[in-house]
Amino acid sequence: MSSLANQLVRAEKEEIARAIRTLLGRPLVSLHDDAAAFDLIRKRRQPLIQWFDYFCGWRLVVEPRQGYARLVKVRSEASATRPARRRRTTRAPFDRRRYTLLCLCAAELLTSPVTTIGMLAQRVVQAAAVEAGVPAFDPVRSEERAAFVDALKQLEHYGAITAMDGATDSYLDDEDAKVLYRVDTTRVIRLLAAPVPPSRIAAEGDDPMDRVLGTLTTEPRYGGDEPTETQRNLWARHSLIRRLLDEPVVYRDELTPEQSAYAASLAGRRIIRRAAEEAGFVLEERAEGFVLIDSDATATDAKFPDDGSHAKVAALLLLDLLVSAGPVRAARVDAEATELLRRFPQWAKAYQSDGGGPRLAADALEVLELFGLARRTGDRVAALPAAARYRVDHGTAVQEDS
Repeated sequence: MSSLANQLVRAEKEEIARAIRTLLGRPLVSLHDDAAAFDLIRKRRQPLIQWFDYFCGWRLVVEPRQGYARLVKVRSEASATRPARRRRTTRAPFDRRRYTLLCLCAAELLTSPVTTIGMLAQRVVQAAAVEAGVPAFDPVRSEERAAFVDALKQLEHYGAITAMDGATDSYLDDEDAKVLYRVDTTRVIRLLAAPVPPSRIAAEGDDPMDRVLGTLTTEPRYGGDEPTETQRNLWARHSLIRRLLDEPVVYRDELTPEQSAYAASLAGRRIIRRAAEEAGFVLEERAEGFVLIDSDATATDAKFPDDGSHAKVAALLLLDLLVSAGPVRAARVDAEATELLRRFPQWAKAYQSDGGGPRLAADALEVLELFGLARRTGDRVAALPAAARYRVDHGTAVQEDS
């Protein structure tokens, strides 16, 4: 093979790997938001579709004419670690009310390609009134309008609606605000990542919510209650690689017996390494578990270490205590966070009030648990194996080269 041919093959592999990591970090990529990323995905869509289907069992939909690519990620188990967040300054996670309004808005938007914020609000009022178990929507109340605006801004972020005239935020202060939307009904439909369409379980409305969600996320390709050997192996491969791609670190003691057996097999290890290589990750395999490292952080929506929040800075500072002192009581972590605030009175102003130390400690521990670096059991907090990479070596002096 000529040198030029080698360069073309290498460039193609690098583009596919970059596109895979982009879609993992942003499962919905739009032409108007990131033209370069969308063009890359459109250009390499066929190998991308095959990669996600083989290694993860995920479906990739690329719509060149409508200008978006949607990776339909389905988790093997439910997780609340990636909530939708409000697009306004607070960035607080969605509560139950906002999720409810988001679903009602999405359903009502399917009926018309153009609407106004007032018309949509009235249709949501009517829909909530006839849906059993859904609280009534009252746009006269300011807190209701705020939740409604948060749902609409999320849909704007997804590209499902576009404000052609007016601004969504204007509805916060004025129930009679005028905002005209163009609706991309196809994209609204694509937002739902469920193997089973909700219409198929409409008759099971009296079932508990966890059973309804379980039915929505059941994937028939794995055989249900009586899978074949091939289906069990397929589930083990997909579920394990999904966890490796979705979670910062995967510990062996958290795997199911089927996943552990697959990870220990020669074929399983070969496929995991191949998936990591083709996606441009560095695979770290240790006795305790696995980590996929993305050197340019394209595939993640959150970073650590990161000075983007006070909680992340505190998490890094508290991590040395957890690593060096072993399991400690939660009260000691609270005291350490309180001491941090005392030493740096101009830092973390939101936590400088009474009770700020325990609140900072709680938020920092949430960060550490999210990144698989610590675990809280009852009243004790312990560092997990991956935390050792952040340990400070106090006996090493750094000398400047003269």
